[in-house]
Amino acid sequence: MQLPKQVMIKEVGPRDGLQNEKTHISTADKVQLVNLLGQTGLNYIEVTSFVHPKWIPQLADAVEVLQAIKRHKDITYAALVPNMRGLERALQAEVDEVSIFMSASESHNQSNINKPIEDTFPILKEVVVGAKAAKKHVRGYISTVIGCPYEGYIHPDKVLRVTEKLLEMGVTEISLGDTIGVGVPTQVEFLLEELLKRYPAEKFAMHFHDTRGTALANIIKSLEMGMTKFDSALGGLGGCPYAKGASGNVATEDVLYLFDEMGIETGIDRQKVLEAALFIEEKLGKAVASKQMAIVRNERSANQR
Repeated sequence: MQLPKQVMIKEVGPRDGLQNEKTHISTADKVQLVNLLGQTGLNYIEVTSFVHPKWIPQLADAVEVLQAIKRHKDITYAALVPNMRGLERALQAEVDEVSIFMSASESHNQSNINKPIEDTFPILKEVVVGAKAAKKHVRGYISTVIGCPYEGYIHPDKVLRVTEKLLEMGVTEISLGDTIGVGVPTQVEFLLEELLKRYPAEKFAMHFHDTRGTALANIIKSLEMGMTKFDSALGGLGGCPYAKGASGNVATEDVLYLFDEMGIETGIDRQKVLEAALFIEEKLGKAVASKQMAIVRNERSANQR
C-alpha cells in the first residue's frame, strides 16, 4: 500500500458538528471548545456558520464566537458563508477563510439552499469574488457526492460539473462530502478516478459521514488514491438538517488513531482532542459517537468500580 507520510486534518466540529444539535450550546462554551481545539496541534478549525439564524439557530452567535476566540497565528479559522450578507458579517468578524457550499444532487441542493444548482452558481460567485477582494481564501463544499437522500446514487459526472464551476470561480480547494454516509471504497475509487483525470489531488479534501460505519474504510481508499486532506469532527458530531438519516462526521480522534497507528504524521495530539471531545460531550449531556471516546468512558467506569 502506497501511503503518504503526512496528512492534514481539518476540524469541522464547531460548525458542521454542532449545527444539527438540538441542545443549546452557549457562546462561552463554543468559544471554549474552539480554544481547546486550538491547543491540539490542529492548523484548521471551521468555527461557525453565517447561514441565517432562522435555518441554523444553534450558530446564531457566529460573529460573537469568532470575535471572542483566542487565535493562534498558525491556525486558519474558517466559517461557512452562503451569500453576500453572510460574507459581510464574516469579514466583520475577521474570518480567515470563507467556505461556500452546494450539492451535486439537484434535489438536495433545492432542499438545502432552496435553489436549483444553476441558480446557485451566480450567488456563490459573488461571494468568491467578494472574499478574494478581501484577500481571503475560499473553500468549496460539494455535498452528496456519492449518494442523495432523494435521488439515490450520484454519478461522478454530476460532481465533476459542480467542481468545474467552483474552480473556475476561483475556489482554492473543494471538500467532497458523502453527506449521508452511504459511500463504500469502490464508489470512492470511481469518483476520485474521474476527478483526478482532470485535477490534481491537492485540489480536494475528503469529507465522510459515518452513518453506516464505512468512513474509515473510505479514508483508507482515499489515501491509496493520493488524498492527503480530510475533514472530521471531534466526537463524531454532526449531521445535515436537510438530509434525513445522516449521522455525524467521522470522529477526529478515530481518524487520528488510524493515522497514528499507520505511522502517518498529523501533528495533532490525540489526547488533547479527546479532552475537547469530553468537554463538548458534557455540554451536550449525551455520549458522543466516537469509538475512542467509548473506550475512555469504559476505562473510567472500570476505574470507578
